[in-house]
Amino acid sequence: MSQAPEQHATQLPRVLIVDDSRMVRASLIKQIRANFEVREEADGEAGWQTLLLDPTIEVVISDIGMPRLDGYGLLERIRTSRLARIHDLPVIIISGEDEEEARVRAKEAGATDFISKGTPTVELLARLEALVKLAQTRRDLEKSREQLVRNYHGDVSVMAIEIDHYAELAARYGNHVAQLIHRKMSKLLSAKVRKEDTVAHLAEGQFAIISPSADLDACGAFALRLRRAIETIVMTYKEERIRISLTIGLATAGGDAHMTLESLIALAVQRVQDGKLMGGNTVVSDSGEVTPENVGRFSRLAVSVDHALTQLRTGQTDEVRRRVRELVGTMMPLLEFIDAEFRTGMPLGLLAERANLINIERTEIGTPIRPTSE
Repeated sequence: MSQAPEQHATQLPRVLIVDDSRMVRASLIKQIRANFEVREEADGEAGWQTLLLDPTIEVVISDIGMPRLDGYGLLERIRTSRLARIHDLPVIIISGEDEEEARVRAKEAGATDFISKGTPTVELLARLEALVKLAQTRRDLEKSREQLVRNYHGDVSVMAIEIDHYAELAARYGNHVAQLIHRKMSKLLSAKVRKEDTVAHLAEGQFAIISPSADLDACGAFALRLRRAIETIVMTYKEERIRISLTIGLATAGGDAHMTLESLIALAVQRVQDGKLMGGNTVVSDSGEVTPENVGRFSRLAVSVDHALTQLRTGQTDEVRRRVRELVGTMMPLLEFIDAEFRTGMPLGLLAERANLINIERTEIGTPIRPTSE
């Protein structure tokens, strides 16, 4: 039976566990209770009622097979909810090692992550903490977009990072080996970013780095270093050498106060898909593939005004909005000429200030990554 939220002095994040097995719930609670507050329910319907009543829940862990409302039904209600706090909740699905079809169905329905009932405590805590941090960062960024633009000149960027052929690695070596690679990747990323950056787990083999005050120049340079470093790492399993590579997508708010974090992440993930179509093991930005030869020039490339006008005529306003700051920089000489010819007194100084064309500081994230052997 669901109860109204209780008041606690502690500020521990709250997790909702939904599973019809009392033993499974007890096992999960034992693993995480030192780091999280826990609520538990025995079926999806009770879990849904708890979500409606308790706004403090930050992550949901749900089984698939349950009475009244199963995990798929609960996941569908969450993802179709009109309440943003529910719709955007991270949802971890409990699945067995042999439930690949169920995992695919849950992922298509919007599951954030998957765990097995024997997931080690350290791994479970790491995944929960990453999801809680991502959710908190999303809320903070959404609540203070205007402040971020003022503080960081609008340079909030996202890197989506995917381990190439992760599903094939799991199929060939087993899920436990793939998850080991995932954990090592997570630790490597966490060790190399700045303290103000957030490393988030998006899905199996997929991460995001959320970076305030970092533009595409900084992100591109870091992504190339990371990709090169990963190429040099060799892991062994039963005397077989395993090498991995990364495909990385970059996205930046570019001074747009209306760009949400969710949109940035989705854009970066889409660019990962573009990179995979190129063959993988690549870095992709809004201007195409990032290479050692062109990194550092992306945010300074003059954009085509004709192309932007065509996009506006065809309703592609989001694409224009993403490059509006560069468009102002490209058009400024023309605007100054028009102002001088017609003596209109256009506030070009204010426009330049609003577009952040003056005194933009760029901060590179991380430090060079040194290859390590496992």
